[in-house]
Parts: sequence; C-alpha cells; structure tokens
Amino acid sequence: MARSFQATRIFLTVMTLLCGLLATSVASQAQGTTTGASGLPVPRFVSLKSDRVNVRIGPSREHDIAWTFVQSGLPVEIVGEFENWRRIRDWEGKQGWVFRSLLSSRRTALVTPWEKSDRTPLRSRSRSDADIVAELDPFVLTTVSECAGGWCRVNGENYDGWLDQTRLFGVYPDELIGD
Repeated sequence: MARSFQATRIFLTVMTLLCGLLATSVASQAQGTTTGASGLPVPRFVSLKSDRVNVRIGPSREHDIAWTFVQSGLPVEIVGEFENWRRIRDWEGKQGWVFRSLLSSRRTALVTPWEKSDRTPLRSRSRSDADIVAELDPFVLTTVSECAGGWCRVNGENYDGWLDQTRLFGVYPDELIGD
C-alpha cells in the first residue's frame, strides 16, 4: 500500500511539472515568442553583418545556397534556430538558413519596402503634427536607435528624425527599443 501511495505521489508530481512546462510553452506561443537555442527570443529582428551573406535551404554548409544577400545592414527576422544556424525571413517573406556569425544585433530597418513610390515623412519629433524634416523613399536603409509610442528614431548619413513605426520593416508594431 505504501508503494502504491508513493508511486501515485511521484506520478502526480511529474504530471504537475509537465503541466507547468506545457502552460509556460503555451503562454510563450500565445505571445508569439519562444526561446531559441541561443537563449534569445524567437522571433526577433537582427541585421546582416557582411556584404555577402549566403542563405541556405537547410542549417548546414552542405545544404545548397538558395540566394545571396549583397548588402550589409539589411534587417532580417530570425524565425527559428538550430545549433549555430538561424532561420531568417526577409521583407519579402522569403526564408532560409544563415550561420549566426553573419548576423548582428544592430537594429536597422527598411522604409516601406512593400510600396513602390510613396515617400514617408521624417518628423522632428515623435508626433504626427511635428515638422517634416525630410521625406524618405521606399527601401531606404536606416539605423533604428529608439522606438516608443508608435514612433522610431532613425538616422542615416544625411538625416535624423522620427518615423511612424508601421512604415518600417525591422521593428515590430509597438515594440520598445532603446531608452
């Protein structure tokens, strides 16, 4: 009888632990993030570290190259991890595998790559009624230094100001970055 009680208690303890792990996993997935092999959240945005980055169809050097990026700094979204490989998605939705050392945590963004001609106003402050200091064309690559309240502070070689966060590929809606 004592063995049966002890076995039942062990079983219930194990089931409680498994239910707790399952609940944590479900909560993470409901929020849209999990923790990858790196211990960092997935998905997350990063940028390309090199001017030449091969994107492979699988997570090893033995897999074929699907395409090659030829500009450093481009933002990509990490959507999966396997050992030292990161499954990335670009602004067009294409996915492939990149070795982790070719990626940087530096935050960059593309201005409205989904549009062909509409320019995006760059504002002096993080308000829709703030002065327009420039207008940025689609596909302008910019550095993101801060995001809050639906606005991101961006800068490049000849500009510095605030953009509506929804006009950028490289940050999530309402994501907070920086200060």
